[in-house]
Amino acid sequence: MTVLAAAAAVFLGAGLQSATGFGFALVSAPILFALLGPQEAVSAGALLGIELSALTLATERRIPNVLRGEALALVAWSLPGLALGVLALRELPDDVLSALVAAGVIAALVLRLRVRTRKRTGGVASFRPLRTAAAGVSSGALSTSTSLSGPPLVLLLLARGVSPSQLRDTLAAVFVTLSALTVAALAIAATFAVPAGVGALLAAGIAGQVLGRRGFALLGGDRHENAVLAVLAVTAVVALASSVL
Repeated sequence: MTVLAAAAAVFLGAGLQSATGFGFALVSAPILFALLGPQEAVSAGALLGIELSALTLATERRIPNVLRGEALALVAWSLPGLALGVLALRELPDDVLSALVAAGVIAALVLRLRVRTRKRTGGVASFRPLRTAAAGVSSGALSTSTSLSGPPLVLLLLARGVSPSQLRDTLAAVFVTLSALTVAALAIAATFAVPAGVGALLAAGIAGQVLGRRGFALLGGDRHENAVLAVLAVTAVVALASSVL
């Protein structure tokens, strides 16, 4: 039953990430944390991050629309954050880590609403080195402590006003590299733990990613924006509920 519930969460998260560019960890992390525990949840999230991002970049019969300079800068800045996150995963109690997952999802929703308001009033933030550094470091730390690396990256790219395809493909390029680095960092720190039924989780990830491609083809303009906000809102509720139960 635990593996089945975890696979369902992975399937939903993979479909949302494929359709909107992100959302896998936001949906799956709170549930995986509750079902598997922090170390197995983060390890599974890293393995699935590699799988899903590689599928997005390499199997859709198109040239990925990646902002290469931004992706490289974000990965570079994530390196010190990876070490901080490993330390948090090893030292902090499980309930504190679960609360951090919930706080991260809720903060992502609040900040996204603020970015949307600024866009409507013409106050969209530019892509500045300091913002890139902050997003990269925090994403790295969240990756190895909670597997929730996406929100800082999403908020940075959306604030710049990138297109849906640029958002989706640039995030995939960062995620595949960041997930691989996360696996390495967890292994070095002896906190890498493959959960039972990982094969079922990987299969669910593939199924969700393939299904989500059709959703991405249907989303554009305001529909993409609304889908992003809907994902954040739903997962904020799930994360909050998981952290208090």
